[in-house]
Amino acid sequence: MQQLALPDHGVKLKQEAGAVLLFDPLRRKWVAATPEEWVRQHFLNHLVQDLGYPPGRIAVEHGLRMNGRAQRTDALVFDAQGRPVLLLECKAPHVAITQRTFDQAGRYNSVFQVPYLMITNGMVHYCCQLGGVRGTFHFLPMLPHYTRLERPIQT
Repeated sequence: MQQLALPDHGVKLKQEAGAVLLFDPLRRKWVAATPEEWVRQHFLNHLVQDLGYPPGRIAVEHGLRMNGRAQRTDALVFDAQGRPVLLLECKAPHVAITQRTFDQAGRYNSVFQVPYLMITNGMVHYCCQLGGVRGTFHFLPMLPHYTRLERPIQT
């Protein structure tokens, strides 16, 4: 699998019936080792290991309905009160992050109304803090520690 611009906390891999699988500790199951899943697992490990995100407050492939169709976020992080605070959108390393990617995250966020969006392809990372006024956002140089997400955002 490709080296990413993320810390390597040891994603577990195995081969079974000719397929490469990786272990998702949050979902507690082996999943197909696609390039996007590789990015997601590295980023989730970064959240937990480096930025203090409690594993029990992260929902992987959290479902939502848009225009009557079932969709899934890559991950959604909740605060201590069970409110969503961060939406994570992952792409494979070879997929460029474009306006279309931001539009996708924005559509998902129209459902969740999180104060933070994180978009990554494992090589390039974008973190946005959404302001109190609809449509305003600020790019952050890095994703805050989990304890900072629980504080009200400043606009």
